[in-house]
Amino acid sequence: MLTAPTSTPSTARGRRTRSALIHAAREVFEELGFRDARISDIAARAGTSYGVFYHYFRTKEAILGELFTTITGDMFTSSLPSHDVPPDPLSRIEDANRKYLAVAKRNARLIAVIEELAIRDPYFRELKLQIREPFLRRNEIGIRHLQERGMADRDLDPALAASMLGGMIEHFSLLWFVHGVDYSEDVAVATLTKLWAQAIGLGRDDVPQTGDGQPA
Repeated sequence: MLTAPTSTPSTARGRRTRSALIHAAREVFEELGFRDARISDIAARAGTSYGVFYHYFRTKEAILGELFTTITGDMFTSSLPSHDVPPDPLSRIEDANRKYLAVAKRNARLIAVIEELAIRDPYFRELKLQIREPFLRRNEIGIRHLQERGMADRDLDPALAASMLGGMIEHFSLLWFVHGVDYSEDVAVATLTKLWAQAIGLGRDDVPQTGDGQPA
């Protein structure tokens, strides 16, 4: 299991220092990558000392884990459906796809850091899986609800479908925001939504259409 996050400091000054270290770590990891980043770089960027870093975090891995826990919470909350989104499944899927891409773009450089590390480091591989879990669970619940309403293919395993569809958008966002392949946002969102809808068995009438009445 991953190391548990360090406890929140009891004083306002301590909380400010810890927050400054996390903010500095994000900048340093984005600029240098995890392997080349040093704890002294993070401490200097935060305007504090090497020793102060160790008061709040045991290792470089610990602060990256804490940083990703914070980012994951922001990504999850930011990609929740808005109250003004129509309740039909396609509108909600489209809204979720658009919001996920927006938060993935905002955090792309850090996502790239953990993607690289997860390939060869068990600690970061587990961290990546933990980061994915709340998103996949939310998608699984959504698919299951549609199945119960007779709107999605009941033969699908909702957990497996959620993992596969989640992997599709994760990989696509890496190509776009990390590797620099350029796409139109509107076309990308419409296409992802159509692929989601057809993959889980929503009816043709529910598939998003272009302005000329043809499927997107």
